[in-house]
Amino acid sequence: MYSATTRSIRVTVEPVYLEDQSSPGDNRYVWAYHVRIENLGDSTVQLRTRHWRITDALGRSQEVKGAGVIGEQPVLAPGKAFEYTSGTPLPTPSGIMAGTYQMEAESGERFDVAIPAFSLDSPFSKGRLN
Repeated sequence: MYSATTRSIRVTVEPVYLEDQSSPGDNRYVWAYHVRIENLGDSTVQLRTRHWRITDALGRSQEVKGAGVIGEQPVLAPGKAFEYTSGTPLPTPSGIMAGTYQMEAESGERFDVAIPAFSLDSPFSKGRLN
């Protein structure tokens, strides 16, 4: 598991290689990643946007930006958490992901929260990237 805390918001990610959805002979490797976002602070925040950087083992990078996560913009009261699972395919047997969530405080202030960099490792990768 990978974890990072920014301004009392903890983001924890656990990636899992999906062998049944992958096809190494066709250069298709698929991962699921489970994310838990916890509000450890004393004020309510709302997740507004996401920004991912996904890099394969050859250093090719793509960015994914958008509103919320899985079609939601969750509100996190103090002590509450939101969890979701998503996934990504790559053309290489390993890669790395990292990014940010933009949160909005009750005051209207917006701030970025780090999503920790995490490795996408398949049984076909030679070593761990992160």
